[in-house]
Amino acid sequence: MTTLLPPSLLGQLERLQLHTRQRLAGRFAGEHRSTRMGNSLDFADQREYFPGDDYRRIDYALYARTGQLFVRLFEAEDDVHVRILLDASASMGHGGKLDQAKRLAAAVGFLALIRRDVVSLHLEPAGRPPRRFTGRHAANALFAELDAVEPAGPTDLRTAAGHLLARPGPAGVTVVISDLLTPSWEDAIDRLPARGGDVSVLHVLAAEELNPTDVGDLDVVDSESGERVPVSLSVDSVRSYRDVVDRWLVEAAARCRSRGATYQRVMADEPIEDVVLRGWREHGVVR
Repeated sequence: MTTLLPPSLLGQLERLQLHTRQRLAGRFAGEHRSTRMGNSLDFADQREYFPGDDYRRIDYALYARTGQLFVRLFEAEDDVHVRILLDASASMGHGGKLDQAKRLAAAVGFLALIRRDVVSLHLEPAGRPPRRFTGRHAANALFAELDAVEPAGPTDLRTAAGHLLARPGPAGVTVVISDLLTPSWEDAIDRLPARGGDVSVLHVLAAEELNPTDVGDLDVVDSESGERVPVSLSVDSVRSYRDVVDRWLVEAAARCRSRGATYQRVMADEPIEDVVLRGWREHGVVR
């Protein structure tokens, strides 16, 4: 079992399910509402009886009233393809962001696998093709894959979104886990809904990024390019920085929601239990 998630949380995840706002069609029997009719207990509609129909579905109460034979139709439930786009770039290596991102990916993947959904893990930067996991038994393999992820390289979420969209498969659920510290994040969010299905963005940030406390003459190093920039921070400039960050956070949330994606800001040091059990319900990630 994984060290990413405490056993107590895994037990509570067993009682949750990824929320899908749209009707989705998978390939195998699963636990999400489908575009097809099937065998669940959720009544959907009726149609006229035809020879060969399952007689157990005849609505005898309606027959008693009308003298006509109708069969009851029910909601089908399908598997869903859950695509996790995990930002593992160098910028995610600061402030515990990647560790938190891996915990989030583990929780999303576990939720999907125990519900018989298909999970694919897409890493950015893409050092190798996405890994695919199916079935509850694959949870440990997913956890091991996430455990091995290390931060490296620049972020290009636009290209990563393009690679994800180019992969075959039905519409499903796409979960983006990133600090969004790349100019291309807006293009990525704009493009991802093109596949159809649901998109969720888990925006992982470190406290020091939102509220820097250092003032004076400093050297700021870009973690992805290695470029070193001398800066002089005053109290006023720090205040201006915070104002810019606050506006960016508001714009990020609005951009995601305008594209039909759910958005949740997650702090790197936030307890994973709080994020998943309380925050995911509030933001519509699970039900």
